[in-house]
Amino acid sequence: MTAPAGASGSSQDNNLVALSLMSGAMMIVPIMDVIAKYLALSLPPLEVTFGRFVFQLIISLAAAILTWNLKGLRSKRPAVNYLRGILLSAAVLCFFTAVKYMPVATAISIFFVEPMILTILAALILKEKVGLRRITAIFIGLAGALIILRPSFVEIGPASLLPLLTATFFASYLLLNRLYAGADGLLAIQFSAGLAGSVVLGIALAVGTLLGNPDYAFAVPDLNQTGFLFAIGAISFVGHGLVVSAFQKGEAALLAPLQYLEIVSATLFGFLVFGDFPDGPTWIGIALIVGSGLYITQRERALNKRRANEPGAKL
Repeated sequence: MTAPAGASGSSQDNNLVALSLMSGAMMIVPIMDVIAKYLALSLPPLEVTFGRFVFQLIISLAAAILTWNLKGLRSKRPAVNYLRGILLSAAVLCFFTAVKYMPVATAISIFFVEPMILTILAALILKEKVGLRRITAIFIGLAGALIILRPSFVEIGPASLLPLLTATFFASYLLLNRLYAGADGLLAIQFSAGLAGSVVLGIALAVGTLLGNPDYAFAVPDLNQTGFLFAIGAISFVGHGLVVSAFQKGEAALLAPLQYLEIVSATLFGFLVFGDFPDGPTWIGIALIVGSGLYITQRERALNKRRANEPGAKL
């Protein structure tokens, strides 16, 4: 049956709004990473990450109070959400540490092997079947990461591997999202992630301070630094909200490729603030990673559509 003209127009409008929301998110999120790189010049990355989650927690609580929605903070699956927060805080800590030593665009480009790692984890943990074509795409994407990593590893050593660790933690976070999709609202997820990250990172910061390690010890931020820490928490809160809203309104297959706009905006902001610009081999590696990620995304879409059309499939 043909959909009514009004319904088709509404669907197109929703997709346009979703595209705008997703594009906006991908343009502002790298600003958070650039600020983190700037702060890491004077504050330990652990403290910067801790500040990000503390302010995310405060903003989530303030949003609930202002909208008279304190019940929205309550989680139906607190253990799952706190584990999400721990995985997310570990991912952010690794990434904020990485951008202290390497260009933001380079770190983000390596991080985008995440869809490949997620595919591997889904095969190992969820026992999802992964065909030869997706396996080939995974190897091509990892080859792209190695091309980007090679000069970085020579220059800065093991710290260049941190974006890969970020991708692994974030893929594990997304795997939990896949297992428990729709269990809680955005506010509950944001609040629990902020709480878990604040507690875990706060303990780590206290231990680092007691041990007197300058890379992990708390340093009292000045007013300017505190403002930047608040900005990181606010951008994280808004960026996450834009992405979730986009996927609620638009088609996932339409929106997924837009995540790679983050590389473009990260390159732009990194160049404007720090004068960093990827060289030729790095762009080749980026092309391999993006191409592999897009193929895996489209392949997932085709397989999900096929499963949905199978007799007896649950829709």
